[in-house]
Amino acid sequence: MPDADYFSAADDESAVAVIEAGGPVRAGLDVIFLKDIDPVVAIAQVEAVMSGCSYEEASQRPRVGQLLTSEDVDSPFVLTVSDTLCDVLVSATEDDLAAAAAAWSAAGGVVGLDAATAAVVVEALASLARRARAAGLRLYCWWTL
Repeated sequence: MPDADYFSAADDESAVAVIEAGGPVRAGLDVIFLKDIDPVVAIAQVEAVMSGCSYEEASQRPRVGQLLTSEDVDSPFVLTVSDTLCDVLVSATEDDLAAAAAAWSAAGGVVGLDAATAAVVVEALASLARRARAAGLRLYCWWTL
């Protein structure tokens, strides 16, 4: 099962540097662990639900699951999380987060994702986004297969 560690970093270069460090935890970065919440499809689904657009629109936005590391390696990868999603997460109320989690779970895009688990994931992402924004950082995903 893939691991997805979402983390904040100053910029793309700093995010990619976690490869040499052995991951964002070893690099001392702010990290949340979201097993099986992939940084391309699942995160675009969250962005679509939270921003009120279609999945197709969300998945085409800049920095949605953009691969920053080499395609020639099997794993791990570092991918971007869109600034749009970060903005929406930062400004969301608790009610907004609960509604988004329920809609995301109901959409069925992530196999086995129930409403309670979706709520935990969305709240964790929002907390990470708020800490990142307060520190002037961006969001990324360390993805290992």
